Amino acid sequence: MRLGFATTVKSWAEAALTFLYPDVCQYCYEGRATWAEGYVCSTCARQVRFIVPPRCERCGLPFEGAITDTFECGNCREMELHFSYARSAVAAKGMVLEVIHRWKYSRALWFERFLAGLLIREAGPALGRERWDLIVPVPLHPHKESEREFNQAEHLARHLSATTNIPARDDLLRRVSPTRTQTLLSRAQRAQNMRQAFARGPSADLAQGRRIVLVDDVLTTGATTSACAQVLRACHAAEVCVWTLARGLLH
Repeated sequence: MRLGFATTVKSWAEAALTFLYPDVCQYCYEGRATWAEGYVCSTCARQVRFIVPPRCERCGLPFEGAITDTFECGNCREMELHFSYARSAVAAKGMVLEVIHRWKYSRALWFERFLAGLLIREAGPALGRERWDLIVPVPLHPHKESEREFNQAEHLARHLSATTNIPARDDLLRRVSPTRTQTLLSRAQRAQNMRQAFARGPSADLAQGRRIVLVDDVLTTGATTSACAQVLRACHAAEVCVWTLARGLLH
């Protein structure tokens, strides 16, 4: 099925936010910020670090310094990755990382427009330069989604789809294993944790011959998105790339 959201309920929720929250930044609680800005003021927004070259051509990990040649980082050389490349909009650090955590784990949904805007700013133009057929969010296990009450990757996919006009589908992949959180695991442990975590969804046949954009909130080693890409490639997807809101830094 297509990613579906009740438009009427959404508009009521947005109206409720504007009624309940004054036009104040919900991060610093000092600067002026509106619902349309995701309740993050311009001063706090200046703390965002967008990811620019030089970066690993495969996973998008940024590097400091004057590197002019294309290269792959040590993480990519040591892992078997099933996506063609991964890119992220911003670095997962400081203010951005705290806002993501509050959005995901504390249901601070008022930050969503701000966070989605960061992804759209970087991914929108990049995807527009190529032909991509579908946007697929990384699925949560039903138990975790029930606990969290939403899948952040689906929400980001919806926003990106609306901007790029690339259809978003949440039924090509299923998460079949309730894996433990990746946050404190090593690279090898992350890869092991993701083995057999994903399976074909009910509409997986749609992947055949399609160029697919996988979407998630944060990429660190790429273990999760690679496991998803492996399933999609097994369904004969022509190519799978990855876009995430933020990139965990390994150094």
